[in-house]
Amino acid sequence: MKTIKYIIGCLVLCGVLMTSCKKNFLSINPTDKVTSTSILTDTSLFEAYVINRYLGVTLQAKEGDGSPPGFGRGFEYALWSSVTDESIYTNNDGSWVLQQGQLAADNTGIAGTIWARSYRSIRECNYALSIINGLPLSAGHKTHLIGELEFIRAFRYHDVIRNYGGVVLMGDKVTDLNSNLQDPSLFNRATLAASIAYTSSQLDDAASKLPLDNGATWALGRATKGAALAVKSRLLLYAASPLYSVGTWQDAAAAAKAVMDLGKYSLFQGGYSQLFLTPDAGEIIFERLYFPNTAPHTRLELANGPNGFNGWGGNTPLQNLVDDYEMDNGKPITDATSGYDPQNPYVNRDARFYATILYNKAPYRNSTVDVFLPGGKDSNQGPSNWNTSLTGYYLRKFLNDNYPIDNPWSVAGAQPWIYFRYAEILLNYAEAQNEAAGPDASVYQAINSVRARASVNMPPLAGLSQSEMRSAIRYERRVELAFEEHRFYDVRRWKIATQTENVPAYGVAVTVNGGSPTGFNYAQKVALTSRAFKDQEYWLPIPLSEIQASNGQLKQNPGY
Repeated sequence: MKTIKYIIGCLVLCGVLMTSCKKNFLSINPTDKVTSTSILTDTSLFEAYVINRYLGVTLQAKEGDGSPPGFGRGFEYALWSSVTDESIYTNNDGSWVLQQGQLAADNTGIAGTIWARSYRSIRECNYALSIINGLPLSAGHKTHLIGELEFIRAFRYHDVIRNYGGVVLMGDKVTDLNSNLQDPSLFNRATLAASIAYTSSQLDDAASKLPLDNGATWALGRATKGAALAVKSRLLLYAASPLYSVGTWQDAAAAAKAVMDLGKYSLFQGGYSQLFLTPDAGEIIFERLYFPNTAPHTRLELANGPNGFNGWGGNTPLQNLVDDYEMDNGKPITDATSGYDPQNPYVNRDARFYATILYNKAPYRNSTVDVFLPGGKDSNQGPSNWNTSLTGYYLRKFLNDNYPIDNPWSVAGAQPWIYFRYAEILLNYAEAQNEAAGPDASVYQAINSVRARASVNMPPLAGLSQSEMRSAIRYERRVELAFEEHRFYDVRRWKIATQTENVPAYGVAVTVNGGSPTGFNYAQKVALTSRAFKDQEYWLPIPLSEIQASNGQLKQNPGY
């Protein structure tokens, strides 16, 4: 057998060599690529091409671990939360560049691929839209696919806008390597207002073409009318926010209300933690679905689990976030009447705290998390101490205890990654309507429904001023949407990042103390030094490689 394989290999090599001398001597059709001719004539291949536009290319190390990343969370290891005041990533992997205020056009860390990935996808969508009318598809099917492509393209524009500001609007142009570099449409950045107006109109058009539900012939995980309207809701909320200031709160409220009025979505009542493990939850508007043994999802438990359980202790929550969780009576821990005890800090907290964060002595996998010193198995005196949390906390959210931490490759990874869910829409509406008209009954209804789902003990809000409601809504977004790629954008659009991101990255030091009622002493510590944020970092720098590729025609964001 080895001899046969060797001969075949030599024949293939000889064929390649002889082809270089006489091109038509031996023709070899590659089996790992689909030609453009095939897509132009085979409708099933064209539809597969459209489906694959929901994914992206891997552009740098540890980005999806070799598997195509999706719309969000391009990195399996360092989550986007770890460039905010939610968490830090134990092994850095390009996240500390953002945490420590070292962003530069030639030093973008894990934020360096958003521009290139987005514009590659936009070009791919434009290509599909340029050929779809020549395919033998039914009118209804064609309309549906056009709606999907417009949705994907608009999502990519939304991602570029929220990271860089005004973008290059390509329209339906299909570029290639022979495109004229002097064509100004390739590099001229539109204003922020024009960028949002174009993207919003594309989402309207996509919504008009997409169904309310994906039926039997359209797989879950593909775009719907609700998904398109959800992106528009987020985009217009951002547009009205202080950093953008190019939209109105009334328009943002109306965009969120349009999703609510579909009557399709509701808050999942099966438990906050179970929501993130349930692909068909009625709260989910748009998600990426996985099967077991498909990277990058297979390693969530291993990548983030405590070192004492043989996990890698990846994205570890900060004390900054822990301290923001209210008590279950609705009072902040800074309120002297809240009942908070700094030496027994984890009792009677907002129920979402327990579903999101693992803390000292938290029950976990028929044991407890032991970060205390001396001797705690999940401290730096435990096994694999290079994976020990720098903060004294570990991530709980998204992790499925039914999946093993050790050797998870063939059995784990079926939980979805949720891009949009109904709770976000309710909070979008509450924020926009409060800013537009004050805390009317509809604002209370929206925010209190989210709080009620979180915990039966959490009291409803009542009697707040507009300013007080603003703070309450920001709190709800902080804890309800933690680790879901919102915090990075929220603190920027609110223009409070100079406060939240210039605070040290705190953790907790837990030491055994036999004289304490809990048996431990809890003290704040600095988990990551030199955390910093500069004004120019409200927008990311366009990577220097992109500026150079344009011969300097693409204009950089100020300050870089």
